[in-house]
Amino acid sequence: MNVNFEKIGNVNAKITVSIVEEDYKNDVKKSLAEVGMKRPIKGFRPGHVPAGLLKKFYGEQVLSEVLDRMVGRAFTQYIVDNKIDLLGEPMPINDGPIDLKGQKDFEFKFELGLAPEFELKLDKDVKVPYYNIEVTDEMVQNQDKNFRKRYGKQVAGEVAEEDSLLRGSLVELNAEGAELEDGIKVEKTVICPLYLKNEDEKKKFVGAKVGDGVVYNPNASVDGNVTELSALLNIDKEQADVKSDFKFVVEEILVNEDAALDQELFDNVLGKDEAKTEEEYFAKVKEMLAAQLKNDSNYRFTLDAETVLKGVVGDLELPEDFLKRFLAAREENADPAKIEEDFPKTKAQLQWHLIKEKVAKNFALKVETEDKLRLARYFAAQQFAQYGMPNVPQDTLEDYAHRILEDEKYNNEITNRAMEDKIFAQIQNAVTLDEKTVSVEEFNKLFEQ
Repeated sequence: MNVNFEKIGNVNAKITVSIVEEDYKNDVKKSLAEVGMKRPIKGFRPGHVPAGLLKKFYGEQVLSEVLDRMVGRAFTQYIVDNKIDLLGEPMPINDGPIDLKGQKDFEFKFELGLAPEFELKLDKDVKVPYYNIEVTDEMVQNQDKNFRKRYGKQVAGEVAEEDSLLRGSLVELNAEGAELEDGIKVEKTVICPLYLKNEDEKKKFVGAKVGDGVVYNPNASVDGNVTELSALLNIDKEQADVKSDFKFVVEEILVNEDAALDQELFDNVLGKDEAKTEEEYFAKVKEMLAAQLKNDSNYRFTLDAETVLKGVVGDLELPEDFLKRFLAAREENADPAKIEEDFPKTKAQLQWHLIKEKVAKNFALKVETEDKLRLARYFAAQQFAQYGMPNVPQDTLEDYAHRILEDEKYNNEITNRAMEDKIFAQIQNAVTLDEKTVSVEEFNKLFEQ
């Protein structure tokens, strides 16, 4: 068996795998014997079918399978041994039909797209903008307000506000505004004006007091959603297309009372005994905001780093015609015009991918188990926080992180994310950061540009 590699220009190549009968005949013989054991022919016991008969029935199929395996192994081994970086996947070159019955020697040809060769000099001469977002006192105070609302409680109130909870009864009205005889009545129900979808209907409840009767239209308040109406009016969906006005008699008002600025709040927000005084609490809240904004700064850095490093490397030569044909071949009913239209974006993404791979290779970056666990713990903590559990014990997080990594799909995603993080951390460490402190407003304007 012979493998011949022919480079065509800088980023295109052809590879030919030549196979003669001596290369495959033993494998074919062995495979036919295995077939004889698994697929008995009438009149013969398994393993006792004559070789000639097996060849007659299964010879071409077995030969095709053997050739496929041999070509695949030879091709892969050559690519690995010679460290050839491919773009896309090899595309067979069709030189006409193969005669499995009459041919003894075979040639299989493939067209290849090659990754361009380029150098990337990453040192302190390279400057990348880095925007530190200022944490203001106003931001800290607003965050404190949010925390105090989140960890507050509902208490009895005298006057309804938009986010109050109102308990009471509902009765259907006729066109004159009187109680409708045999109309719908609901003795106990709950309404929160904040979640009503119609602003005019929402306003009718604000300012109401216990004992008041609020006339409103339930259908309008939920934009005609029969599922919500059926739940509110305690009737089947089929009967819920009700357009009448109703009177809601307020029996109880629960208003939100913000949490006090005390140890209980400090523990809920930060964890047990992380802050003992108001000064420590506000300092920790400021640190929390700074950490959150740091993520935004780092994200912006990835965009600016891409722009700068693309400028350092220059426009990379790609096997564009090959890639377009490859994209068309891998999709059934692909639209060549759409592929052509989208290709500039595809090209830019591929060039950036190659640059990131070069960074990983130049600095020998590897993803270790601890890198994946660190990210898995972070994602686990985020999930718990979404369910209102911001301070989950460490052993619980650890167990959940390990379970996340047991899922192959999530493991692969986290591995890729961990490598991305390592690449950008390495870029930050290698280049000079042109640091600037900006306000949130100034930072947001960067994305408008």
